[in-house]
Amino acid sequence: MSPEEIVDGQLAAYNAGDLEKFLSYYIEDVPVYAFPSGEVLTDRSGPAFRDRYAKLFASSPDLHAELVSRVTEGRIVIDQERVTGFMGGEERTAVALYEVGEERIERVWFVV
Repeated sequence: MSPEEIVDGQLAAYNAGDLEKFLSYYIEDVPVYAFPSGEVLTDRSGPAFRDRYAKLFASSPDLHAELVSRVTEGRIVIDQERVTGFMGGEERTAVALYEVGEERIERVWFVV
């Protein structure tokens, strides 16, 4: 699969609230960083990644991310998304930068 197909797959699984499918697009214990600082987001990285998304999917049954724009350069995919249904109905914009390996997402940066 191409980097875009892998990122598309995780987005579809996110929108379906399918935790195991969502996680299958990431390496185990994926590191997650703040952009631009590069600080590791410990509440979202490694073992916390699974717990964070399990809680998010359980508490936000109407969660949905709509792709607004995308830039792809080699193994890097940058998505801007409009997220609705977050934690009881909140709407927000999210920007994520994914570094994609041969089969899975290997690193993530969130604009914070």
